[in-house]
Amino acid sequence: MKSHIQKHLTSYKEKYKNRGRLLISCPDKPGIVAAVSTFLHEHGANIVESSQHSTNHEGGMFFIRFEFECEDLLAKEVKLEESFKKIADTFSMNWQFTYAHNLKRTAIFVSKEPHCLLELLWAWESGDLMTDIAVVVSNHEDAREVVESFGIPFKHIPATKDIRQEAEAKQLQVLKDYNIDVIILARYMQILTPTFVAENPYRIINIHHSFLPAFIGARPYERAYQRGVKLIGATSHYVTDDLDEGPIIEQDIERVNHRDDADDLKKKGRLIERTVLARAVKWHLEDRILVHENRTIVFN
Repeated sequence: MKSHIQKHLTSYKEKYKNRGRLLISCPDKPGIVAAVSTFLHEHGANIVESSQHSTNHEGGMFFIRFEFECEDLLAKEVKLEESFKKIADTFSMNWQFTYAHNLKRTAIFVSKEPHCLLELLWAWESGDLMTDIAVVVSNHEDAREVVESFGIPFKHIPATKDIRQEAEAKQLQVLKDYNIDVIILARYMQILTPTFVAENPYRIINIHHSFLPAFIGARPYERAYQRGVKLIGATSHYVTDDLDEGPIIEQDIERVNHRDDADDLKKKGRLIERTVLARAVKWHLEDRILVHENRTIVFN
């Protein structure tokens, strides 16, 4: 199975070896699009996709994402970034070039419930998630067999609130050993410490089994049932020090009624969780997300 997936990834990297992306956020002022478009043209790049957003008020912000093709891009990356600094300084930009051939290396954290993990593995196997899933980390052994069937290393690191710092030290070492770019919490049921989060800013994507900001924390389906909700949902967000309050990437909902008990809500909720997390991860991997304050701009 690993070789089958590797063919997907190798084919993608070859097909998009000259594909680059440029993400920019800066104070809104005239001339930004013209300046960047001219820059890309002068460096032999052809823009294939462009999306932008302005907050449209005095002192507002401007956000834009370019995707472009440029012949022999690998040899031009350093010069391209060095040359762009002048424009970036002129417009006070926060900016980042990324390259499609440089696939992000992903670690998935999971506890006992496998549905979100399986959705990611299936999407990866089919070629819908272009990433190198380098390792799966779990505080339980339940997922080992399925993970290893995909040819992915599985690391069992017990974690409870009593040994959290010890567990996170081991986890951080695993992330370093595997050179991880993105961490996906696929129903990983442990709270991360500020130290862990600080070492991975906007690189940790979580799925919360509730339509945030409702029912933050544990047992949201039970509390939703007790409240008699008519809609349930799931939320994928970046992890920050504030529990379940990081910038939201994606959400979805489904209607329920008085006939649904707490178990019914959980079953329906799991379907939403799977798709919401997979979409959020895909957009992150494709560099479609900009974070501003505690909000996201998602060019999807």
